[in-house]
Amino acid sequence: MKLLLSLMMLSSSVFAASRPVSLEVAGGAVYGTELTPDGVNGKVPVVLLHSGSGPTDRDGNSTLLPGPNDSLKLVAEGLARQGIASVRYDKRGIASSALPVWKEESLRLDDYIGDAAAWLRKLHSDPRFSRVVMAGHSEGAQIAAEACAQGGADACVLIAGAGRSLDEILREQLKDKLPPPLMAESDAILSSLKEGKTVEKVSPTLMALYRPEVQPYLISALQHDPRKAIAALKMPVLILQGTSDIQVPEQEARLLSAAAPKARVVIVEGMNHLLKIVGNDQALQQKSYASPDLPVAPQLLDALSSFVKAP
Repeated sequence: MKLLLSLMMLSSSVFAASRPVSLEVAGGAVYGTELTPDGVNGKVPVVLLHSGSGPTDRDGNSTLLPGPNDSLKLVAEGLARQGIASVRYDKRGIASSALPVWKEESLRLDDYIGDAAAWLRKLHSDPRFSRVVMAGHSEGAQIAAEACAQGGADACVLIAGAGRSLDEILREQLKDKLPPPLMAESDAILSSLKEGKTVEKVSPTLMALYRPEVQPYLISALQHDPRKAIAALKMPVLILQGTSDIQVPEQEARLLSAAAPKARVVIVEGMNHLLKIVGNDQALQQKSYASPDLPVAPQLLDALSSFVKAP
């Protein structure tokens, strides 16, 4: 077993070189990891990877989950094996980018979009890279759709991205879970936030969703619609979605596709929200949320690599 692990570590070190990277943004800096394939001559394409919502770090891990899953780290390593470089980073306020200046109440979706666009411009100026692509996962897909336009990406990839605005999604998710009085309160709060107005009084049951510290971020997020963002993109677009995703259903990919008919759509059978093949196995579905040893779907890596390398 020790020999096998040693060989695996050796193999890992051969196919890619990892180094820390950072980007200066207003108020501080965000920190990440660059992975470049070894043994490749000349310029290579590079993919900017962006994580999902909440406290999700550059590797796809979240403090809200029972353990690490390393989904985005595994994607980066898979790209390196295909001769593709990548950069993944901790967004403002998260992990190594959790600077004191960025408190929860100061975070905005627009800032995440601006940071990603700045990364894209930085990668475009790097003579080592032949093509700059951005791939966003979950909420990162919304960020990617808008950052790709702002930062001039050569292509854009939306992985497990929502096809509706945040208020539409929340209303659907809550309608069968809240009693009528609380549902009415939630609707009223969402309407107020969408108008740019914070809400002082929130019932304890709804506080986790609408606590005062997160309301400014929600106000920002509610101004964005993924359908409008993807429809406005002029570069090639790839939509990737798994059939076993219990967080973002397959229908969301169909909505994105309807808004951008020229986009390529790849549906990966059995892939869940963490980009791992679990099929209908509920035990494996649950295990995947804390299992970095489970590989990401090879079908996803094949589709993503082919798209990035496309002329």
